[in-house]
Amino acid sequence: MGIIGTIIIGFIAGIIAKFIMPGPNEPSGFIMTTILGIVGAFVATFIGQAVGWYGPNQGAGFIGAIVGAIVVLAIYGFIASRRTTTTY
Repeated sequence: MGIIGTIIIGFIAGIIAKFIMPGPNEPSGFIMTTILGIVGAFVATFIGQAVGWYGPNQGAGFIGAIVGAIVVLAIYGFIASRRTTTTY
């Protein structure tokens, strides 16, 4: 249940992260928020395994996935705000 569990937790974490960190440059679509949450869960799993918090076959915990999703949403918001800003 490693990858499937990470996807399910990432799905829920993405929704929670969107409620915790709303903003004008954040993705407004449900699917995009979910995808960023899943990416955040994978990032949290990778970093957790690299640091030694999780074993080789363990996924990120629920709190770790939420933190990873918030970080990915913040990066997305930063990139989206820089992309929409135009200089004349």
